[in-house]
Amino acid sequence: MSSEPQQTPEIPSKERLGRLPKPVQWMVMVSVSLVFSVLLHRWHVPAALLVGPMIIGIVMGTNGATITPPKSLYLGAQSVLGVMIGGSMTIGILTSFVQDWPLIIGVTTITLLASSFLGWILCVKQVLPGTAGIWGSSPGAASAMVIMAEAFGADARLVAFMQYVRVVIVVAVASSVANFWVDPEVAAAALAHQWFPPLDVPGFAITLGLAAICCLVGEKSRLPSGTLLIPIIVTMILHVSGYIDVVLPEWFLGLTYAMIGWVIGLKFTPPVLRHAAHAFPKVLLSIIMLIGFCAGISGLLVIFMDVDPLTAYLATSPGGLDSVAIIAASTNVDLSFILVLQATRFFMVLAFGAPLARLVARRTAHLTGPENEKA
Repeated sequence: MSSEPQQTPEIPSKERLGRLPKPVQWMVMVSVSLVFSVLLHRWHVPAALLVGPMIIGIVMGTNGATITPPKSLYLGAQSVLGVMIGGSMTIGILTSFVQDWPLIIGVTTITLLASSFLGWILCVKQVLPGTAGIWGSSPGAASAMVIMAEAFGADARLVAFMQYVRVVIVVAVASSVANFWVDPEVAAAALAHQWFPPLDVPGFAITLGLAAICCLVGEKSRLPSGTLLIPIIVTMILHVSGYIDVVLPEWFLGLTYAMIGWVIGLKFTPPVLRHAAHAFPKVLLSIIMLIGFCAGISGLLVIFMDVDPLTAYLATSPGGLDSVAIIAASTNVDLSFILVLQATRFFMVLAFGAPLARLVARRTAHLTGPENEKA
């Protein structure tokens, strides 16, 4: 199976942005992302520093850009975000999980089953070859699912396409819902950050050191999404125990969000789009169905747990833990409840996503040909 990096060198000569020197491409992407993100922020769009760079990354990637953010910076951004999420965890969150764990596990399990059912339909209808539809339908842990899918013989390009299209759509929908649901004055207050506050230099240095160490450990551990997972766990333990206070100024978080947005956006390259163009309408329909199903579950949380609608929607939204956490952190919601549900689903996808995908693949092997047998 040929990989995407082997195909991209053929594209630049045919695509407009690919003809530009890489430093110029970087200058264009960074400068346009900055302007666009500032505009989105002024319009009170939640997670503007994620959404803006992501949209510009998509435009750049689909027009033949040949730049790729350094892997070390992307892994570092994941680790910083993991430290932020871990620092948001409190005793109250853990207590909430202990009290409501049957509901939390139940909601997460239903979401996993629903996504597997949609993947089964895509597989049976042969919308995508082999098991790509099954892996691509997994609700979360996008990068981990791409890695696992390739290891089990699925077409990683199609899985990545499905996963990141869903992430983009979920981010767009969740950001729009957050923007229109919250009262404009409340939204403006939530988004009114002090970008350059007085800096606690020792605390910031300790936080960066923790992120760097966790990043190295996470990468060496070879765990799927280890550079996000390890910082969340370690920082949560240290923060809840009172050993550390996370210090991450807004300007630094903004750089982190931008890096994650660029990486997501630049994955939408011309070869990937051409490879998946014929299946896009049905893939889009399956993503919309999954988002709608999760929105229905959020309605149950509102009715039976008296959770406010925006918190319930973000808590059940089938996006990545990182992107949903960024949106939640920029709005006036119950961040702890959202992180509990999102983190639980993240861990369950990592634990059960691969076995569940393999089970569905075996059940449909006689319908889709020999590729499924390898799973």
